[in-house]
Amino acid sequence: MCRIEELQSTIQYRFDNETLLVNALTHSSYASENGKNYRSNNERLEFIGDAYLGAVVATKLYSVMDDTQEGILSRKRAEVVCESTLADVARSIGLGKYILLGKGEDAHNGREKDSILSDAMEAVIGAIFLDGGFDACREVILRLFAEKIRMAIKGELIHDFKSELQRRIQHRFHENRLEYVVVAESGPAHDKTFTVEVRHRDEPIGEGSSKSKLKAEQAAAASVLKKGVF
Repeated sequence: MCRIEELQSTIQYRFDNETLLVNALTHSSYASENGKNYRSNNERLEFIGDAYLGAVVATKLYSVMDDTQEGILSRKRAEVVCESTLADVARSIGLGKYILLGKGEDAHNGREKDSILSDAMEAVIGAIFLDGGFDACREVILRLFAEKIRMAIKGELIHDFKSELQRRIQHRFHENRLEYVVVAESGPAHDKTFTVEVRHRDEPIGEGSSKSKLKAEQAAAASVLKKGVF
């Protein structure tokens, strides 16, 4: 119970029904290993949390970005409520250490997996809504997600840099002639670093490096976006 108290202090919300919070922190793997039914894990609460998180973020963006078209608002809401953003917020409050995991998930670093962290974050939000109502839920969301919402409004919360670059190229040139080419590899076979160049109309416009080709491509696209050319 001390850990539950600690988490409530961190999120600045105290539950009347702490069972809701325990359920929000219970992964299906733990429930399965301990003979608990589906009502004891966090999947149903995740469903509720997802809905209310989206509503609160959408309302906030609508009120602040009053001259912004629906399509842009939808994209920015998606940036705030996506898995990677939720996982970041979960890490910021140390949520991983409170999650009840099955032995297998725990042994395979489940507390650091974006999917598990993001689901638990949504479940906690759902638990707050059921315990304290919409106003209490909104207050916690706006506090915990304040920086992510600010970043989204300023265009600083892009996770899929390749898709964003493609969208901007398509909008500006009405065609998409982007190509990602590995231009260098370094390091031993088991620990290579790849350098990828992104090209538009056969001309190099950015470059990025990473241990995986896909991440190097994302880094190359990010380098272009940071220049502010497109």
